[in-house]
Amino acid sequence: MTDLSSFPHPVYKDTVLAPLFETTKAHYVEAVRSINRAHLVMLTETGILQRDVAVAIANALVDIDRTVDVPALSYSGEYEDYFFLVEAELKQRLGPDVAGMLHTARSRNDMDHTIFKLALKQRVDKLIGAGYGLADVVLQKARTERDTLIVAYTHGQPAQPTTFGHYLSAALEVLLRDLQRLQTARDGLDHCPMGAAAITTSGFPIDRERMADLLGFSEPLRNSYGCIASVDYITALYSAIKLVFLHLGRLVQDFQFWTAFEVGQLHVPDALVQISSIMPQKRNPVPIEHMRHMASVTCGRCDMIVNTMHNTPFTDMNDSEGEVQQAGYAAFDSGGRMLKLLAAVIDACSINSAKVQSNSDAACITITELADTLVRNEGLSFRQAHEIAATTARAVIAAGKPLGDGFPAFFRAFLAHADRAPALGEDDFVSAVSARTFVARRNRTGGPAPEAMDDAFAHYTATLADLQNRTAFIASREAAAGDALQRAFNALTQE
Repeated sequence: MTDLSSFPHPVYKDTVLAPLFETTKAHYVEAVRSINRAHLVMLTETGILQRDVAVAIANALVDIDRTVDVPALSYSGEYEDYFFLVEAELKQRLGPDVAGMLHTARSRNDMDHTIFKLALKQRVDKLIGAGYGLADVVLQKARTERDTLIVAYTHGQPAQPTTFGHYLSAALEVLLRDLQRLQTARDGLDHCPMGAAAITTSGFPIDRERMADLLGFSEPLRNSYGCIASVDYITALYSAIKLVFLHLGRLVQDFQFWTAFEVGQLHVPDALVQISSIMPQKRNPVPIEHMRHMASVTCGRCDMIVNTMHNTPFTDMNDSEGEVQQAGYAAFDSGGRMLKLLAAVIDACSINSAKVQSNSDAACITITELADTLVRNEGLSFRQAHEIAATTARAVIAAGKPLGDGFPAFFRAFLAHADRAPALGEDDFVSAVSARTFVARRNRTGGPAPEAMDDAFAHYTATLADLQNRTAFIASREAAAGDALQRAFNALTQE
């Protein structure tokens, strides 16, 4: 029969406490160590602890770090969690009265959310760095492919010519906006909960700003109730992560379509192609499928975390803590792998210009420029020009000819709709329906013409540099905070 008079119940131990202990071992030991050291420094500087007591605690913490083999620990139930294990180790070295002083003016509530934020900052920084790497690859590829013609599709059908550089630039703009959103969400992690204690701060003269500085945060999270109740740092972060992969998944879906045999405008080299086990002629660019499912899995993992917060009370609660936090880390893993693979695929792929040409010819994708030319050069209304262009397109498609060979059909269509011969000669017609002409004439802001693209590249370069500089500034500030904490703590251990 189970003993119900002592904690913990064996089932509760096995299903909750032991897994949470393993989670702390895997992810939070360094964060707990930093918080203990920073809190001790702050208590000493504010006079809440006498210096000789602080020195004793500091040296005991160093001894715990030196002698306790955390990876070898297994959960016995003797202590509720890792926090109480450390406190027990302090008691062994200092006695209960002195050991307990470290916990003055703090709670596991403010400690937990500080720990989670520290762990998330490390992971999101790595993910943002991978995002910058992908953005740089896309930007360089777009520059290289600035003038490489492709067929742009709408509703799954050939629409107009543009360039691979123009297409990639559109994807890059979305990625840069997503990285900005992710950086903003990261900023939400940069407010320190320490000093909130359980809910309402403390009656002791704590210095919350000093704690934030020592732990590398930009400032304290102001409202103490919000420090232990607000989960928007979680929901905002995972929502921002989801958008990155939702949007990149659309790009990957295009790549899948473009590599289809019938379309064939995107070529993936052999290093990223698997051959069918039974059909030796069949090239399967399966990394594209892996990217698609990695993106989808990452989105799903983000949804899981956000949805876990739904209909939870606005207070401290386990729904936002250890087990949920660890579950979310899988999104960083699948997302990071997807970003790395996508960068490799984009860098390696190329456009099959012969397929682009044949698809362009078959679908008359430059016909819009013929209509525009008739408006500009022949003084027709766009609707009248559109009818002439449509009649011409139908005729050349029926004859199985490229649009460039369609001047006779165009001449007949013009006579039929305009009741006169066109001023446009055959050379001008051929030029008007050329894909190169189509692209070159679209030199408006955001268009695919070379000058417009070069202006865009300058903008993207500056935007990416601003984001990277912001990240570098934060990293430098946090590194300096780590150094300051180490110096302040070492000053206690050396007395």
